Amino acid sequence: MKVIVFVKATKDSEAGIMPSEQLLTDMGKYNEELANAGIMLAGEGLHPSSKGVRVRFSGANRTTIDGPFTETKELVAGFWLWQVQSMEAAIEWVKRCPNPMPGDSEIEIRPIFEAEDFGEAFTPELQEQEARIREATEKRKNS
Repeated sequence: MKVIVFVKATKDSEAGIMPSEQLLTDMGKYNEELANAGIMLAGEGLHPSSKGVRVRFSGANRTTIDGPFTETKELVAGFWLWQVQSMEAAIEWVKRCPNPMPGDSEIEIRPIFEAEDFGEAFTPELQEQEARIREATEKRKNS
């Protein structure tokens, strides 16, 4: 199963306080463990929400909202994309993670939808389209 693992933002990460050399070293070792175990598919840190933008949808209307965004506890400071055997395995890997922030922090794990989760609504035509999109994405990534 694929999961996305969110490192939740804190006041420090939203203030743009960069991680220490020690934390970068510890996270680098952890990321190597994930990669060597064949679990990590991707992972990145994110700039604070002050550099972000949201687009709100209301029917046909679109409204752009510039950051920063106020609810720090709802924001994401980074993410991993993992391939794991189970949610329990993902939890065990997260428990091995160095604390990603200088103070208290939180990591959220969410399963990613698989094709079979959509049932009959995911028609053969939509499956073919999805395959084309993945192929085009892989080509771009490898070039």
